[in-house]
Amino acid sequence: MATTKKTVTKETPAEVKTAPVKAEEIKAAPAGEEKKAAVKETAAAVKEEKAAPKRAARTKTAAKKPAAKKAAKEEVKVSMNVQFGGKSYTTDDLVKIAKDVWKYDLKQKAMDFKSVELYVKPEDGMAYYVINGKEAGSFYI
Repeated sequence: MATTKKTVTKETPAEVKTAPVKAEEIKAAPAGEEKKAAVKETAAAVKEEKAAPKRAARTKTAAKKPAAKKAAKEEVKVSMNVQFGGKSYTTDDLVKIAKDVWKYDLKQKAMDFKSVELYVKPEDGMAYYVINGKEAGSFYI
């Protein structure tokens, strides 16, 4: 006959919290099963209590990381207006005009329009552009 050793750990009363057992469950269960049910509930409560701090720590750590990444990826929104001689142009207006020049004046495909650099010279009423780093020109505004 093989014997196995069981280790018993002592827990302080502060560590053990038992879930309240309903009186109906106790009355319905036989005397031997009543003790087993109470032991199982106590064991389940202890496991839950021990796992709760670990889960909370993981949740806090996981919540902080995406927030940090999100803040790093967040871009600054810029809205620029050029006003002169009673006229006002936004960045979007000037980009639209540059796309029209690309498409209609230079007879290029709209899908080939990848990037544009705009230089506005209000005293001359001109906007200078460099499209896709190659095509340079200007248009009146």
